[in-house]
Amino acid sequence: MRLVCAEAEPNRAFFVFGDSLVDSGNNDFLATTARADAPPYGIDYPTHRPTGREQLGLEPTLPYLSPLLVGKKLLVGANFASAGIGILNDTGIQFVHIIRIYKQLRLFEQYQKRLSVHIGSGAAQRVVNQALVLITLGGNDFVNNYYLVPYSARSRQFSLPDYVRYLISEYRKRLYDLGSRRVLVTGTGPMGCVPAELAMRSRNGDCDVELQRAASLYNPQLVQMIKDLNQEIGADVFIAANAYQMHMDFISNPGAYGFVTSKIACCGQGPYNGIGLCTPLSNLCPNRDLYAFWDPFHPSEKASRIIVQQILNGSPQYMHPMNLSTIMALDYPSTT
Repeated sequence: MRLVCAEAEPNRAFFVFGDSLVDSGNNDFLATTARADAPPYGIDYPTHRPTGREQLGLEPTLPYLSPLLVGKKLLVGANFASAGIGILNDTGIQFVHIIRIYKQLRLFEQYQKRLSVHIGSGAAQRVVNQALVLITLGGNDFVNNYYLVPYSARSRQFSLPDYVRYLISEYRKRLYDLGSRRVLVTGTGPMGCVPAELAMRSRNGDCDVELQRAASLYNPQLVQMIKDLNQEIGADVFIAANAYQMHMDFISNPGAYGFVTSKIACCGQGPYNGIGLCTPLSNLCPNRDLYAFWDPFHPSEKASRIIVQQILNGSPQYMHPMNLSTIMALDYPSTT
């Protein structure tokens, strides 16, 4: 997801944690199949090379593993996200070399030490304390864990309601570990509606009921957990983004947003172009802006821009307790 905010305060660092929805290229430096550094990814970038999905402010936030993240670039922030990971450490085990969330948090500590060397410990602490954080987790804990195979280890261990409660309790610990001032937390999208799941689970193009049930159980509990955390802290540190509704808007009525389809991916193969990875041999649509999904799992660039606008300016239906523009106004009020 490419996150762009023209109003972002230029000296405010931005940190990103999570999975493939926000991985801006860390997995490109790892020996894993969970990566997006081969054509046709990046086809619409000026260089026609894949660069990832995340950006906020006046300058892109680089992947933490990038050799370019040195010197003044450290002040912009860093992206620690890694495709395939989840809240749980056993999520995405098939991808082998990925940066699980506990490791992302360790790298964040490493980043802070590097920044301290560059600008001093006091200044580094201020950068981190005033930063904006985005964390996107949860979807893979269902599609690449609980529902990955019939009778998975986790589905034998937990009923779905118990599994959701377990995920929320584990996520709560991760959020506490972040210890930042403003943290945007996105829920899962409508997992049963993505082309990959339509290809595997749908006979008539309808969203998969079981995965939609999982999202309907998980997302409200995530919002409640965020409310409880904020109440404990006594401040609105954590902001919930309703990614489910943001996606359902254009999935339910693609024509209203200029899409010809929200079922078929632009790039892929098989039913709904939902099978396997997007590769140079895949079907590729000529106009990416007409498709709500770029590949079997991820929204297109145009769909991502719609989501970003809701994060920036959305009503309480989409952003609780406030949207990103309100956060910016509160944290950096106008001096005029």
